[in-house]
Amino acid sequence: MNRSKRPAFLFAIFLASTLAVSAQTAPVRPRILGISHVGFFVSDLPRALDFWHGLLGYDEPYDLKNPDGTIHIAFIKINDHQHVELFNQQPPAGSGHLSHIAFVVSNAEQMRRYLASRGVPVGNKVSKGMTGDLNFEIKDTDGNLVEFVEPQPDGMEARNAGKFLPATRISDSIYHLGFLVGSSEKSIKFYGDVLGFHEFWRGSSNGTQLSWIDMQVPDGNDYVEFMLYRDLPAPDKRGGQEHISLLVPDVQKSIATLEARPAFQTYGKPIAPHTGVNGKRQVNLFDPDGTRAELMESETANGKPVPPSTAPPPR
Repeated sequence: MNRSKRPAFLFAIFLASTLAVSAQTAPVRPRILGISHVGFFVSDLPRALDFWHGLLGYDEPYDLKNPDGTIHIAFIKINDHQHVELFNQQPPAGSGHLSHIAFVVSNAEQMRRYLASRGVPVGNKVSKGMTGDLNFEIKDTDGNLVEFVEPQPDGMEARNAGKFLPATRISDSIYHLGFLVGSSEKSIKFYGDVLGFHEFWRGSSNGTQLSWIDMQVPDGNDYVEFMLYRDLPAPDKRGGQEHISLLVPDVQKSIATLEARPAFQTYGKPIAPHTGVNGKRQVNLFDPDGTRAELMESETANGKPVPPSTAPPPR
Protein backbone atom coordinates (compact mmCIF):
# COMPACT_ATOMS: atom_id res chain seq x y z
CA MET A 1 0.00 0.00 0.00
CA ASN A 2 1.16 3.51 -0.79
CA ARG A 3 2.57 4.97 2.44
CA SER A 4 0.82 8.30 1.80
CA LYS A 5 -2.57 6.56 1.79
CA ARG A 6 -1.90 4.40 4.85
CA PRO A 7 -2.81 7.02 7.58
CA ALA A 8 -6.13 7.80 5.86
CA PHE A 9 -6.87 4.07 5.57
CA LEU A 10 -6.11 3.46 9.26
CA PHE A 11 -8.24 6.46 10.27
CA ALA A 12 -11.17 5.13 8.25
CA ILE A 13 -10.91 1.79 10.08
CA PHE A 14 -10.72 3.59 13.44
CA LEU A 15 -13.75 5.76 12.63
CA ALA A 16 -15.83 2.78 11.47
CA SER A 17 -15.02 0.81 14.62
CA THR A 18 -15.77 3.82 16.83
CA LEU A 19 -19.14 4.35 15.19
CA ALA A 20 -19.93 0.65 15.55
CA VAL A 21 -19.12 0.71 19.27
CA SER A 22 -21.11 3.93 19.67
CA ALA A 23 -24.13 2.37 17.97
CA GLN A 24 -23.91 -0.64 20.27
CA THR A 25 -23.70 1.47 23.43
CA ALA A 26 -26.30 4.12 22.49
CA PRO A 27 -29.32 3.85 24.82
CA VAL A 28 -32.25 1.98 23.32
CA ARG A 29 -35.80 3.18 23.94
CA PRO A 30 -37.59 0.87 26.38
CA ARG A 31 -41.16 -0.22 25.75
CA ILE A 32 -43.94 2.34 26.15
CA LEU A 33 -46.83 0.09 27.09
CA GLY A 34 -49.78 2.45 27.40
CA ILE A 35 -51.44 5.25 29.31
CA SER A 36 -50.78 5.21 33.05
CA HIS A 37 -52.86 8.21 34.09
CA VAL A 38 -53.83 11.79 33.50
CA GLY A 39 -53.85 14.64 36.01
CA PHE A 40 -56.40 17.46 36.17
CA PHE A 41 -56.57 20.54 38.39
CA VAL A 42 -59.95 20.91 40.09
CA SER A 43 -61.25 24.04 41.78
CA ASP A 44 -63.80 22.23 43.97
CA LEU A 45 -62.68 18.73 44.97
CA PRO A 46 -65.97 17.56 46.58
CA ARG A 47 -67.91 18.49 43.42
CA ALA A 48 -65.28 16.85 41.23
CA LEU A 49 -65.46 13.68 43.32
CA ASP A 50 -69.24 13.67 43.00
CA PHE A 51 -68.77 13.72 39.22
CA TRP A 52 -66.28 10.83 39.22
CA HIS A 53 -67.87 8.85 42.06
CA GLY A 54 -71.56 9.65 41.91
CA LEU A 55 -72.07 10.00 38.17
CA LEU A 56 -69.32 7.91 36.58
CA GLY A 57 -69.24 5.31 39.36
CA TYR A 58 -65.53 5.11 40.14
CA ASP A 59 -63.86 4.57 43.51
CA GLU A 60 -61.06 6.48 45.21
CA PRO A 61 -58.49 3.94 46.48
CA TYR A 62 -56.13 6.43 48.14
CA ASP A 63 -55.01 10.05 48.20
CA LEU A 64 -51.94 12.15 48.96
CA LYS A 65 -52.25 14.84 51.61
CA ASN A 66 -50.74 18.25 52.21
CA PRO A 67 -48.77 18.91 55.43
CA ASP A 68 -51.94 20.40 56.98
CA GLY A 69 -53.88 17.18 56.38
CA THR A 70 -55.97 18.43 53.46
CA ILE A 71 -56.07 16.38 50.27
CA HIS A 72 -53.46 17.32 47.70
CA ILE A 73 -54.23 14.65 45.09
CA ALA A 74 -57.26 12.34 44.95
CA PHE A 75 -56.82 9.18 42.88
CA ILE A 76 -59.70 7.87 40.77
CA LYS A 77 -59.14 4.22 39.84
CA ILE A 78 -60.12 3.24 36.29
CA ASN A 79 -58.52 -0.23 36.42
CA ASP A 80 -55.50 -1.89 38.01
CA HIS A 81 -53.13 -0.03 35.67
CA GLN A 82 -54.86 3.27 34.89
CA HIS A 83 -56.17 6.10 37.01
CA VAL A 84 -57.01 9.82 37.12
CA GLU A 85 -55.28 12.23 39.48
CA LEU A 86 -57.34 15.17 40.74
CA PHE A 87 -55.13 18.01 41.98
CA ASN A 88 -56.99 19.94 44.65
CA GLN A 89 -55.91 23.38 43.43
CA GLN A 90 -56.50 26.00 40.79
CA PRO A 91 -54.31 25.62 37.69
CA PRO A 92 -51.18 27.76 37.53
CA ALA A 93 -51.56 31.13 35.83
CA GLY A 94 -51.67 30.78 32.06
CA SER A 95 -52.48 27.05 32.16
CA GLY A 96 -55.61 25.05 31.55
CA HIS A 97 -56.95 22.35 33.87
CA LEU A 98 -54.73 19.63 32.37
CA SER A 99 -51.85 18.99 34.79
CA HIS A 100 -50.00 16.21 32.95
CA ILE A 101 -50.24 12.98 31.01
CA ALA A 102 -48.37 9.80 31.97
CA PHE A 103 -47.26 6.61 30.22
CA VAL A 104 -46.18 3.21 31.55
CA VAL A 105 -42.66 2.22 30.51
CA SER A 106 -40.79 -1.04 31.00
CA ASN A 107 -37.74 0.73 32.45
CA ALA A 108 -37.78 4.34 33.67
CA GLU A 109 -34.01 4.78 33.98
CA GLN A 110 -33.45 3.38 30.50
CA MET A 111 -36.08 5.83 29.20
CA ARG A 112 -34.34 8.72 30.94
CA ARG A 113 -30.99 7.81 29.39
CA TYR A 114 -32.57 7.29 25.98
CA LEU A 115 -34.28 10.69 26.01
CA ALA A 116 -31.07 12.36 27.13
CA SER A 117 -29.26 10.74 24.19
CA ARG A 118 -31.89 12.27 21.88
CA GLY A 119 -31.29 15.74 23.25
CA VAL A 120 -34.42 15.92 25.39
CA PRO A 121 -33.85 17.83 28.68
CA VAL A 122 -34.21 15.37 31.56
CA GLY A 123 -33.22 15.32 35.21
CA ASN A 124 -30.14 13.57 36.58
CA LYS A 125 -32.01 10.62 38.03
CA VAL A 126 -35.26 8.72 38.27
CA SER A 127 -37.13 9.16 41.55
CA LYS A 128 -39.45 6.95 43.54
CA GLY A 129 -42.68 8.91 43.85
CA MET A 130 -45.00 9.14 46.82
CA THR A 131 -47.09 6.36 45.28
CA GLY A 132 -44.06 4.04 45.37
CA ASP A 133 -43.47 3.84 41.62
CA LEU A 134 -40.39 5.01 39.69
CA ASN A 135 -41.01 8.08 37.57
CA PHE A 136 -39.65 11.22 35.99
CA GLU A 137 -41.11 14.09 33.95
CA ILE A 138 -40.24 16.00 30.80
CA LYS A 139 -41.99 18.60 28.66
CA ASP A 140 -43.02 17.97 25.08
CA THR A 141 -42.60 20.48 22.26
CA ASP A 142 -45.69 22.41 23.39
CA GLY A 143 -44.73 22.52 27.05
CA ASN A 144 -47.17 19.76 28.06
CA LEU A 145 -45.89 17.89 31.11
CA VAL A 146 -45.27 14.22 30.28
CA GLU A 147 -44.50 11.65 32.97
CA PHE A 148 -43.01 8.19 32.49
CA VAL A 149 -43.86 5.60 35.14
CA GLU A 150 -42.33 2.22 35.91
CA PRO A 151 -44.73 0.45 38.30
CA GLN A 152 -43.13 -1.21 41.32
CA PRO A 153 -44.27 -4.32 43.25
CA ASP A 154 -44.57 -2.28 46.45
CA GLY A 155 -46.30 0.70 44.85
CA MET A 156 -49.80 1.78 45.85
CA GLU A 157 -51.19 0.60 42.52
CA ALA A 158 -49.75 -2.91 42.88
CA ARG A 159 -50.79 -3.19 46.54
CA ASN A 160 -54.38 -2.38 45.59
CA ALA A 161 -54.61 -4.71 42.58
CA GLY A 162 -58.06 -6.24 42.30
CA LYS A 163 -59.55 -3.77 44.80
CA PHE A 164 -61.70 -0.65 44.38
CA LEU A 165 -63.21 -1.85 41.11
CA PRO A 166 -66.96 -1.39 41.65
CA ALA A 167 -69.50 -2.65 39.13
CA THR A 168 -70.77 0.92 38.89
CA ARG A 169 -67.76 2.01 36.77
CA ILE A 170 -69.07 3.45 33.52
CA SER A 171 -65.89 2.25 31.77
CA ASP A 172 -62.96 0.02 32.69
CA SER A 173 -60.41 1.56 30.33
CA ILE A 174 -58.87 4.87 29.31
CA TYR A 175 -59.14 4.84 25.52
CA HIS A 176 -57.11 7.94 24.73
CA LEU A 177 -56.02 11.35 26.01
CA GLY A 178 -56.46 14.55 24.02
CA PHE A 179 -54.40 17.72 24.38
CA LEU A 180 -53.67 20.90 22.45
CA VAL A 181 -50.81 21.02 19.97
CA GLY A 182 -49.38 24.13 18.36
CA SER A 183 -47.25 22.60 15.61
CA SER A 184 -48.33 19.20 14.32
CA GLU A 185 -44.97 18.78 12.57
CA LYS A 186 -42.97 19.26 15.79
CA SER A 187 -45.33 17.05 17.78
CA ILE A 188 -45.18 14.23 15.24
CA LYS A 189 -41.39 14.38 15.31
CA PHE A 190 -41.34 14.21 19.11
CA TYR A 191 -44.04 11.60 19.73
CA GLY A 192 -43.28 9.72 16.51
CA ASP A 193 -39.55 9.95 15.84
CA VAL A 194 -38.38 10.15 19.47
CA LEU A 195 -41.00 8.21 21.43
CA GLY A 196 -41.97 5.75 18.71
CA PHE A 197 -45.71 6.47 18.58
CA HIS A 198 -47.29 5.81 15.18
CA GLU A 199 -50.04 7.78 13.50
CA PHE A 200 -53.12 5.79 12.51
CA TRP A 201 -55.78 8.41 11.75
CA ARG A 202 -56.34 12.12 11.27
CA GLY A 203 -59.60 14.01 10.92
CA SER A 204 -61.10 17.38 10.06
CA SER A 205 -64.19 18.99 11.55
CA ASN A 206 -64.84 21.18 8.47
CA GLY A 207 -63.07 19.41 5.60
CA THR A 208 -60.72 22.30 4.93
CA GLN A 209 -58.43 22.26 7.97
CA LEU A 210 -57.01 19.39 9.99
CA SER A 211 -58.48 19.08 13.50
CA TRP A 212 -57.09 15.87 15.03
CA ILE A 213 -54.14 13.51 14.68
CA ASP A 214 -54.24 10.18 16.54
CA MET A 215 -50.92 8.61 17.61
CA GLN A 216 -50.77 5.11 19.16
CA VAL A 217 -48.19 4.08 21.77
CA PRO A 218 -45.49 1.82 20.27
CA ASP A 219 -46.11 -1.19 22.52
CA GLY A 220 -49.83 -1.13 23.29
CA ASN A 221 -53.27 -0.04 22.08
CA ASP A 222 -53.73 3.29 23.89
CA TYR A 223 -53.28 6.52 21.98
CA VAL A 224 -53.07 10.28 22.25
CA GLU A 225 -55.05 12.76 20.20
CA PHE A 226 -53.46 16.00 19.04
CA MET A 227 -56.05 18.80 19.11
CA LEU A 228 -55.14 21.28 16.38
CA TYR A 229 -56.15 24.94 16.20
CA ARG A 230 -54.88 27.93 14.25
CA ASP A 231 -55.26 30.01 17.40
CA LEU A 232 -55.05 28.09 20.68
CA PRO A 233 -58.02 28.64 23.02
CA ALA A 234 -57.47 30.72 26.14
CA PRO A 235 -56.37 28.65 29.16
CA ASP A 236 -59.80 28.87 30.81
CA LYS A 237 -61.50 27.71 27.59
CA ARG A 238 -59.56 24.47 27.03
CA GLY A 239 -61.74 22.02 28.93
CA GLY A 240 -63.35 20.66 25.78
CA GLN A 241 -60.04 20.08 24.04
CA GLU A 242 -57.87 18.74 26.87
CA HIS A 243 -59.88 15.62 27.57
CA ILE A 244 -59.96 11.99 28.63
CA SER A 245 -61.74 9.37 26.51
CA LEU A 246 -63.20 6.32 28.24
CA LEU A 247 -64.00 3.18 26.27
CA VAL A 248 -67.56 1.80 26.48
CA PRO A 249 -69.21 -1.08 24.58
CA ASP A 250 -72.53 0.72 24.05
CA VAL A 251 -72.93 4.49 24.33
CA GLN A 252 -76.73 4.40 24.45
CA LYS A 253 -76.73 1.92 27.35
CA SER A 254 -74.11 4.01 29.14
CA ILE A 255 -76.32 7.08 28.85
CA ALA A 256 -79.28 5.17 30.28
CA THR A 257 -77.11 4.04 33.21
CA LEU A 258 -75.95 7.58 33.92
CA GLU A 259 -79.43 9.08 33.70
CA ALA A 260 -80.72 6.54 36.25
CA ARG A 261 -78.21 7.64 38.89
CA PRO A 262 -79.09 10.22 41.57
CA ALA A 263 -75.96 12.23 40.69
CA PHE A 264 -77.43 12.90 37.25
CA GLN A 265 -79.89 15.29 38.86
CA THR A 266 -77.07 17.37 40.33
CA TYR A 267 -75.07 17.06 37.10
CA GLY A 268 -77.74 19.22 35.54
CA LYS A 269 -76.79 18.88 31.87
CA PRO A 270 -78.37 16.87 29.06
CA ILE A 271 -76.43 13.83 27.88
CA ALA A 272 -76.83 13.46 24.13
CA PRO A 273 -75.09 10.86 21.94
CA HIS A 274 -73.60 11.66 18.56
CA THR A 275 -71.47 10.01 15.93
CA GLY A 276 -68.06 11.64 15.61
CA VAL A 277 -66.11 12.46 12.49
CA ASN A 278 -64.24 9.20 13.11
CA GLY A 279 -67.53 7.34 12.67
CA LYS A 280 -67.74 6.17 16.28
CA ARG A 281 -70.66 6.74 18.66
CA GLN A 282 -69.74 8.91 21.58
CA VAL A 283 -71.05 11.24 24.25
CA ASN A 284 -69.43 14.17 26.02
CA LEU A 285 -69.60 14.76 29.77
CA PHE A 286 -68.08 17.70 31.64
CA ASP A 287 -66.78 17.93 35.20
CA PRO A 288 -67.58 21.03 37.31
CA ASP A 289 -64.58 22.87 35.79
CA GLY A 290 -65.64 22.07 32.24
CA THR A 291 -63.04 19.37 31.58
CA ARG A 292 -64.42 16.86 29.11
CA ALA A 293 -64.76 13.14 29.78
CA GLU A 294 -65.73 11.44 26.55
CA LEU A 295 -67.39 8.03 26.36
CA MET A 296 -66.63 6.32 23.06
CA GLU A 297 -67.23 2.98 21.37
CA SER A 298 -64.26 1.19 19.78
CA GLU A 299 -65.90 0.42 16.41
CA THR A 300 -67.54 2.73 13.88
CA ALA A 301 -71.34 2.89 13.90
CA ASN A 302 -71.66 1.31 10.43
CA GLY A 303 -68.74 -1.09 10.83
CA LYS A 304 -66.75 0.59 8.08
CA PRO A 305 -63.48 2.49 8.67
CA VAL A 306 -63.44 6.24 8.06
CA PRO A 307 -60.53 7.24 5.81
CA PRO A 308 -58.09 9.78 7.23
CA SER A 309 -58.43 13.42 6.25
CA THR A 310 -56.09 14.94 3.69
CA ALA A 311 -56.78 18.50 4.86
CA PRO A 312 -53.70 20.59 5.75
CA PRO A 313 -52.86 21.40 9.37
CA PRO A 314 -54.03 24.80 10.63
CA ARG A 315 -50.45 26.03 10.91
